[in-house]
Amino acid sequence: MTPIFLFGALRDPDLLGVVLARPVDPLLREPATVQDHAALSLEDVPVLVAAPGRQAQGVLLHRPTEADAARLAYFAGAGAGFEPVTVATAGGEVAARCCRGGGDAGQPAGDWDFAAWVRTRKAVAVEAAREYMDYFGRLSVEHAAALRREMGVRALQRVRALASEPMLGGLRTAFGAGDVEVLSLERCYTSFLAVRELKLRHRRFDGGWTGVMDRTVVVWGDAVSVLPYDPRRDEVLLIEQFRPAPAARGDRNPWCIEVVAGRLDRHEAPEETARREAVEEAGVVLGRITRIGSYYPSPGVVSEHVTAFVGEADLSGAGGNHGLAEEHEDIRSIVLSVDAAMAALAEGAITAGIALTSLLWLAAHRERLRAEWGAE
Repeated sequence: MTPIFLFGALRDPDLLGVVLARPVDPLLREPATVQDHAALSLEDVPVLVAAPGRQAQGVLLHRPTEADAARLAYFAGAGAGFEPVTVATAGGEVAARCCRGGGDAGQPAGDWDFAAWVRTRKAVAVEAAREYMDYFGRLSVEHAAALRREMGVRALQRVRALASEPMLGGLRTAFGAGDVEVLSLERCYTSFLAVRELKLRHRRFDGGWTGVMDRTVVVWGDAVSVLPYDPRRDEVLLIEQFRPAPAARGDRNPWCIEVVAGRLDRHEAPEETARREAVEEAGVVLGRITRIGSYYPSPGVVSEHVTAFVGEADLSGAGGNHGLAEEHEDIRSIVLSVDAAMAALAEGAITAGIALTSLLWLAAHRERLRAEWGAE
């Protein structure tokens, strides 16, 4: 078959191996360029565009199969197709073809930087591609492409988890990756969240192994929460909003009292997310911020991992309704004294676990924070 010119992230052999579902012999990947073209960035995605006097760097994939071409087109997204292109190699010009993505809306902004992608985006991109390409032959390209952002959020979650060092605290057993054996993983549902069916076994505390067990896990992105606290007024800001899960359970009042929270779905530090969410959900700007901790609210079935904060805020003018219209958020802010919040907790009005955790932490550290943050 005609060689295929690969540009952008597909120059990376690890990503290419995931997309093609096979390792590619380095001898079949030849450095190549396309004259009078450039790889530009369109919403962080590389696109090949005409650019007189420029040259686009890439690799030439020799001896691709029909299956390779089909998988590359699927990865490129809805509307993608192959076009003929002449590339320059060390041995001279070669007639090839190039798969261009179907999304042509928008205006490219600046050069797409392969080296920067390797440093800052590769790990997440490769992990996201594993899920995306698992749907090849199972979901239409239109369906899979529409869920690409959510797959990226889940990939970001997994990369963060793999990079973090477990905190044992003298309590947890020093188990590691080799102490869990995943025998099969079925991606049985994907949308805003995903459901995984696993067959696995794990090391026992006595050194042996469990039998093979079937487990179902709901996979979602990591999250950040923050409890705005005014140390001078000794007040906190809580929010109230509708929640579909209590409604599905049959709760007669599926509105929950919570703290400000949001998904950690960008390449930003958890503290940055906390500050942004405080503005979006409560209209408050945080000053000093302190970390409560990180934890799994429901580790038996949900992968969500929360990093919780308490943030200094001037609550003298806070309150009202907030939220992003495009996310259908209808959020009511409630400013009340810490004592009143603890009384509401004691009587059962606060049922969301993250809010319970945050308020109980504040109760234990309240006086220290007032001293450190200069309460009068």
